[in-house]
Amino acid sequence: MAHPRALIAAWARSAVAPHGGAFARLAPHEIGAPVLQGLLGRAGLRAADVDAVVLGNALGGGGNPARMVALAAGLPDRCAAYTVDTQCCAGLDAIALAAGLLVGGQAEVVVAGGVEAWSRAPIRQHRPLNVGDVPVSFERPAFAPDPAQDPDLLQAAADYAAAHGISRTRQDNYALQSHARAHRLAQAPREATAQEIVPVAGLLHDAYPRAISPAAAARLPVQARSRNPHATDCDVSTLGISTRADGAGMVLLMSESAARRLGISPRAQWLSSASVGTDPAMPLLAAEAATRAVLQRAGLQSIQQCAVVELHDAFAVQGLAYCHALGLDPATMNRHGGGIARGHPIGASGAIALVRALADLEELASPGACGLAAVAGAGGIGAAGLVEWLAEARPSNDQLPSATPAP
Repeated sequence: MAHPRALIAAWARSAVAPHGGAFARLAPHEIGAPVLQGLLGRAGLRAADVDAVVLGNALGGGGNPARMVALAAGLPDRCAAYTVDTQCCAGLDAIALAAGLLVGGQAEVVVAGGVEAWSRAPIRQHRPLNVGDVPVSFERPAFAPDPAQDPDLLQAAADYAAAHGISRTRQDNYALQSHARAHRLAQAPREATAQEIVPVAGLLHDAYPRAISPAAAARLPVQARSRNPHATDCDVSTLGISTRADGAGMVLLMSESAARRLGISPRAQWLSSASVGTDPAMPLLAAEAATRAVLQRAGLQSIQQCAVVELHDAFAVQGLAYCHALGLDPATMNRHGGGIARGHPIGASGAIALVRALADLEELASPGACGLAAVAGAGGIGAAGLVEWLAEARPSNDQLPSATPAP
């Protein structure tokens, strides 16, 4: 008996806007609902066709943002809604969990991905232990019970750079290339990105990527230095860090029976996923571990067998370490720029990486080609997902579906 498959009918994302930028006044559901509606429009489905919504969100402060998005997008009250919080891995983990719902027969049509409104994130405080004490504000929660295993992520990146001789110059060069690729995509005609980016608050392209000269890059301030007194020129600068951001990314998954019933020709299929834990003291390595696991589960010998690789690189040093460990040329990864250039809408970043991978697979239009998305998260967790392209060719402009849901 054939193993049930999770098929991908469509994908969409918002542009990524820096913290305090174009989406500064929008709540998560106000960013996510237009993306979900655009996703259904591209597939030609009705809101009533969706059984469940599974979304990653890391900074919403509780509640059920997935339910808020589902209702704001006009989905029926009966639609199930699950919010996933595995921090940076949440968007990709949400898609993997949605695939599990399909394969397990719990749903037939699922919207999955992530949404983050970092600009509107609640102010967080620890409740005082004693009456009369003042609450203590904090930027991030603990990710490991032992403080020695829960380093500041930026400091961990600087320490790794020093330990492995990854100079600031190499980091900045990597980041400059990422910005250059993403800037070209942002400057492309609207038609080139219309199948990927749904307009939200009038923003049609990622707002952060920019043209930067090496001279300007060299003048940017250092944000973290290694604690190794013998390390030289391995500082992490502003350029080598993925900035705080807002955004959303989603895919439309369905079972084979639903695809037949609804008359949908799937574009891709979900092959495999992995969510793993590694040393919490060096979380940037977790994406590599997740990638090795997902390749093994899919029966692939190496990452070179993937036509498209998208890593959400929170730090330039992470991207360089990932490529070195897996024998990958950095020039072949993140074909249109990565998280370094777009920004980091935490709970959505992994989902946006997968949307980017699917968009690039569509551009290649090679049946059987595989795309991989990976992300690492605080606490030493990593997630990776592998998809396979099924469609024969990219549709012409006059065949592109509308970004309005079918009635």
